Amino acid sequence: MIGNDWDLALADEFKKQYFLNILDFVQEEYATKTVYPPYEDMFNAFKFTPLSNVKVVILGQDPYHEEGQAHGLAFSTPEGRPIPRSLKNIFKEINQEYGYPIPESGCLEKWAEQGVFLLNTVLTVEAGNANSHSKCGWQIFTDNVIGILNEQTQPIVFMLWGKQAEKKKDLITNPNHLVLITSHPSPFSARRGFLGSNHFKLANEFLKENNILEIDWGLE
Repeated sequence: MIGNDWDLALADEFKKQYFLNILDFVQEEYATKTVYPPYEDMFNAFKFTPLSNVKVVILGQDPYHEEGQAHGLAFSTPEGRPIPRSLKNIFKEINQEYGYPIPESGCLEKWAEQGVFLLNTVLTVEAGNANSHSKCGWQIFTDNVIGILNEQTQPIVFMLWGKQAEKKKDLITNPNHLVLITSHPSPFSARRGFLGSNHFKLANEFLKENNILEIDWGLE
């Protein structure tokens, strides 16, 4: 289904009835409604970042629900699309930490290819209807994905931004990993902790301490 080591890690998950029910639901939704991201991009977070490559996990909620913005990577948008306000705040924080210029593109594929697992806790959404697929079972699946990541011996940084992401901290029990928690980068909450959090430098310091190649957060 994915084409890398996630297929083996998730083999049992893909056979479970709840997951088959999710697939039945989303296939019906794609057939009868406008749903994002495009069907072929649904598992892009997994395709771009094999399990063995994961260094940092950034959790989103559900995909952007406006036309052309979602492409299967949390917070990311395809080349040429407007940059959403939350992502602008992410870029602003990186600029404050590293001095990198604010990118003109919101495409985060470069991060994903370096080992930043950009996972939405819900993988699909109906156009114009935020959280519309939040109760179809996706969160069972992504909680189990977080459980698999938790079991990895290689140290991983988990960035949990906002109350919904923070709820996942109880799934991360492995002392090998680092959990960073702050407010969501949305315009409504970014100044309550996200801006000035230093998360991107803290992540790289942790990776360096564990002899893991750091992430180049610059996109220009």
